[in-house]
Amino acid sequence: MIDLQAAAFHICQLQARYADALWHKDPKTFGDLFAEDAVWKIGGMTLRGREEIRETFARYMVHVGRTLMTFRTPIVDVVDGVLTSRTYVTESNKFADGQTAETVGIYYERFAQEDGCWRFAYRHWNMYYIGPPGLTATFYDVREYGPPPGFPGPDDPTTVRKDYLFTNAEGKPTATP
Repeated sequence: MIDLQAAAFHICQLQARYADALWHKDPKTFGDLFAEDAVWKIGGMTLRGREEIRETFARYMVHVGRTLMTFRTPIVDVVDGVLTSRTYVTESNKFADGQTAETVGIYYERFAQEDGCWRFAYRHWNMYYIGPPGLTATFYDVREYGPPPGFPGPDDPTTVRKDYLFTNAEGKPTATP
């Protein structure tokens, strides 16, 4: 039997460590947050296994100046004996080329205990918005999964960007494919 109060605490700690590893651009710590056989679905990609996740993160971080990711309180459930959550997320991004963007989305997650630690076993990122602060750009049309514990199916796609909207040094919108 999973104690939901304790599980929610561990999920919040795992997400906080994720945000910290992202801020510090630390691929080793970032990868260690995922189970050995984890699946991470993000941006039209499906990454399989801790090593692929770590390597992809390291390659992506060369394009990032800083990302401040803020997780909202996770909605925690146990589905078929597996700990799950739905967590709303915002990001403030500054890229290596100086462009900026804010993002809003939802992480659908499953967790597993491995080596005495809670880790991400499955993550599905649906991005609803990327653009200038103030939510002034168009939101993506994203599939909804109903109230919690509604969850994407294994074949459901993640949000795939058509283009990113950023602002240049003068604060004017620019598009980067």
